[in-house]
Amino acid sequence: MGLEFVRQLLARGDRVIATCRQPGKALALNTLAGDHPGHLHVLQLDIAMPRSQTALLAELPLILAATHDGAPDRIDLLVNNAGVLHAGERFGSVTAAHLDDSWHTNAAGPFLLTQALAPLLADGARVANLSSLLGSIAGKSEFRTPSYSMAKAALNMATVLLAHALAERGIVVVALHPGWVRTDMGGPKADADPADAVAAMLGVIDRAGPGQSGRFFDTAGQPIAW
Repeated sequence: MGLEFVRQLLARGDRVIATCRQPGKALALNTLAGDHPGHLHVLQLDIAMPRSQTALLAELPLILAATHDGAPDRIDLLVNNAGVLHAGERFGSVTAAHLDDSWHTNAAGPFLLTQALAPLLADGARVANLSSLLGSIAGKSEFRTPSYSMAKAALNMATVLLAHALAERGIVVVALHPGWVRTDMGGPKADADPADAVAAMLGVIDRAGPGQSGRFFDTAGQPIAW
C-alpha cells in the first residue's frame, strides 16, 4: 500500500519522501521518481532499526531545505505504513523472535519515528498509523495472528499517546484499518483493491480534525472499538 500512497499523493501534486529498506531494488519507486523529478525522493529506512532512523533524520533536513522562499519545508503528512505479519502462528508454538520482530516493526518503530520527526512536522500536520482490525481487543473472537494482533493493539495505544503529545501544535494522529487489501501481505484473495483502499484512507486523513485525533477508523471514517 505504501507504493499506492506514493502514486496518489504524486497525482494530486504533493512532494513525497518515500522510504523503503532497499531503495536499489525498489524498481517501481525509482521509476516514479524518474517520472516526477523533484517531487519524489526515495530514501533508505528499516523502521525497526534505530540506526536506520538516525540516518534518515540526518538526510531529511537537506531535502526539506530546498524550497522557493529559502525557509525549510515541514512535513504535513506522515504515513506509518511499514508492517510485518508472521503467518501460520499456533498457540504453543508462538516464538519470542516473531513477537519481537512484530513489536519493533508494527509498534515501536512507528512510535519512535514519529517522535523523532516531530520537530520536522508542520503545525496542523497529519500522522496516519496503518493499524488493523486484528488489533482491536473488543473485536477479537478467536486465537489468530497473535504477534501481529498484539503489536497492532500497541500501535493503537501509540496513536493515542502521540495524539496527546502533539495536540498543542494541532497535529492530528489517527489509526486506520485499511481493510483486507490485495497486497503481498493480504494476498490475492483479499477483498479490496489497493487503489480504492488508499483513496478512501486519504479521504479519512484529509477530513480528520482535532476531534478525530487519537481515534481508530475504518476506510469509511467510522470509528472502530479499541
